[in-house]
Amino acid sequence: MKIRTRLIVGFLIVAGAAFYYLTDWIIKELRPNYLKAMEESLVDSATLLASLLSSDKDTIDCTVLSDAFQKASERTFKAKIHDVIKERMNIRTYVTDATGRVIFDSKQKDTGKDFSRWNDVRLALKGEYGARSTRSDPDNPNSSVLYVASPIFLKGKVAGVLTVCKPADSVTLFINNAQKKILLTGIFAGLAVLLFSSLLSIWVTVPIHRITAFTRTLRDRKNSNVPNLHPLGILGRNEMDELVTALVEMRDALENKKYVENYVQTLTHELKSPLSAIRGAAELIDDQMPPDERRRFLENINSETIRIQSMIERLLELSNLENLAGLKSTEPVDIANFLKNITISFEPICIKKRIRLIPPENPGITITAEKFLLRQSMVNIIQNAIDFSPSGESISVGITSEQHGAVITIDDNGPGIPDYALNRIYERFYSLPRPDSNLKSTGLGLSFVKEAVSLHGGSVDIINRSSGGTRVTVVWPYNPS
Repeated sequence: MKIRTRLIVGFLIVAGAAFYYLTDWIIKELRPNYLKAMEESLVDSATLLASLLSSDKDTIDCTVLSDAFQKASERTFKAKIHDVIKERMNIRTYVTDATGRVIFDSKQKDTGKDFSRWNDVRLALKGEYGARSTRSDPDNPNSSVLYVASPIFLKGKVAGVLTVCKPADSVTLFINNAQKKILLTGIFAGLAVLLFSSLLSIWVTVPIHRITAFTRTLRDRKNSNVPNLHPLGILGRNEMDELVTALVEMRDALENKKYVENYVQTLTHELKSPLSAIRGAAELIDDQMPPDERRRFLENINSETIRIQSMIERLLELSNLENLAGLKSTEPVDIANFLKNITISFEPICIKKRIRLIPPENPGITITAEKFLLRQSMVNIIQNAIDFSPSGESISVGITSEQHGAVITIDDNGPGIPDYALNRIYERFYSLPRPDSNLKSTGLGLSFVKEAVSLHGGSVDIINRSSGGTRVTVVWPYNPS
């Protein structure tokens, strides 16, 4: 099944089910709510008529009420209430005395009967709200009649009850008309949903089809313009445009082979120097060479071999790090104690170079990290600081706790970074010569640091301090993102 068909069918099923249950619920709620509205109007009518019969006399006089109903029954009228025509009055009223006996009935059918046990009369005589719903035909569920009562007061005391009653079936025509309108509205809404789902499917699937066709042209290495992904001509850039942009960038990367070529060319260039040194030294060594000179050449071969090995190991570490989809095993780390242990491991080198390495003095800050990546990153940064620091200078390691994470700073008093190199310090194999030996490192340390910190959701920044030297600032989140 195509995506467009799935979208339409799925949307119709969901929307259809929602409309069905909503319409069904509304229709079921229509009758109770109409009856509530009718009961509310009966309360007003009963209160009004009961007030009409209330007086300071000793007995209830129903003459006025009897005359009014007599005249009303003789009148003819035709009232159009929206779509319903009303031609007769279908309201009934009866009055009971203080004992609950009927003394007046507008229909003249229950006069003299005892209604004291009916809820409308019994509760109204107590001064409470009296109402009931009773079927006129016990076997017919549609014959219910609503009864609402109001007390009649004579000389300030309850002397009787006036009840107004109306067949519940009188709202049936209104309910039927409302149901028809709701059903028609539901049908029109369904058609609108069908149209909307069709437009939505076009809006979603046409860009997919165009991206598919564009991808095939990339596969076949054909020249093709970036497709227009908005068939309806609405909205701006979205995820689909970003996908096409990514495909174009991938095409450029694959077609030009920039990444692979630069990688191989740079690695070849970096390996050429130590390999040439090794070859040259090896060619000059012979049996007649003096021992001291032979030793010097062998040491040179050994140092260049170590350099090649270090470069390859660092390159493998960086490659493995770049291929990580996420962190493998993280754990809480007291960053101050962790950095102190690292500074201790550098003591022999610092003593040899007469450099003072000052550890952090802010314990109790805990971050979550993968220890190997954290340690290797900090070692790379501190090693760089030592390499570029003159003898007799100091390197300070500091930690502060910020809202977004632990901020680690490493300050040295070296020569700083030349302006021409500031934008290249994270490039693979790019390295500056060390002041004391004029030798370069593998140029992979800071690339590793940037990848490791980014993998944890942090950031690294390297600047030249105004007072001299370099400051490296690493923001390490408390919890990896």
